[in-house]
Amino acid sequence: MKRLLTGTVYVLVVLGFFALRAAFGEPLYFDALILLFCVFGTFEMCRALKERIDLSERLLVQIFSAALIVCYCVADRVCSMRGSVNYAPYLTFLLFAAGLMAFLGLIVFRHEKTQLETLGHALLVFCYPSAFLLVLAGLNHMPVYAELGVLCVFVLCPFADCFAYVFGKAFGKKLPMKMSPHVSPNKTVIGGLGGLFGGAVGAVALFYVYLALARAGAVSEVAFLEKNVNLVFFIGLGILTAAFAEVGDLAESAIKRKLGIKDMGKLLPGHGGVLDRIDSALYVSPVVCFVLLLRFMIAG
Repeated sequence: MKRLLTGTVYVLVVLGFFALRAAFGEPLYFDALILLFCVFGTFEMCRALKERIDLSERLLVQIFSAALIVCYCVADRVCSMRGSVNYAPYLTFLLFAAGLMAFLGLIVFRHEKTQLETLGHALLVFCYPSAFLLVLAGLNHMPVYAELGVLCVFVLCPFADCFAYVFGKAFGKKLPMKMSPHVSPNKTVIGGLGGLFGGAVGAVALFYVYLALARAGAVSEVAFLEKNVNLVFFIGLGILTAAFAEVGDLAESAIKRKLGIKDMGKLLPGHGGVLDRIDSALYVSPVVCFVLLLRFMIAG
């Protein structure tokens, strides 16, 4: 019951931020949610690592991880409003380099206290989840397909997750082969196949629902959805999304197993922490962004 209630609240929060973005045509509304994911997710990673990362490194990680998201989102929006060359990627890359310089500076100015092992863990946290969320922010700011791309991430992942759970429960005992027994013993191959099917089902549902919303003027019009032949492309995107969602889930499970913990946090009862909820979305964001950009470059 807790899991269902928490999941419902999570979905409503995501939909609320997306509704603001769609209603006002302003990506910064959804950027606020991405920033929250970054702040809480980075905090959970730092806490999970415990003594493996010291206080100075924690502070630098929290500051620079959040700053990367803010830098890209604000710079991209300002450049877009001015109609000037978009300097957001350059500024964000420079800030990322500045973060690396700050971490390496700890070896110089705190040489006796800073260990390479703790610094390595800090760099891991600097990249996960912020680097993935930075891609999600880029998807949210795409000049085309932005709203559709965001929905692909946050709609197709739950579809894949739900179908994987149902298939695993229904057929797991008869077909017990595990996807990765050393990382996640409860995940079966049949559950994974169910997730792929769920991604396809979610893609079909999203295709027609988004098309209806676009015709009603609630979201940005996407011309290629008007042609039913593109439903095949969308189903393919759904299956690919589901596959990477499963990998993202397994990747975080592997991190937790290495750290000897069950959940990244306790903020979301029944789910664990924020990272436990968005782990699939993190891996899916680059895939959706790449596929939609490639489609635009090829077909417009």
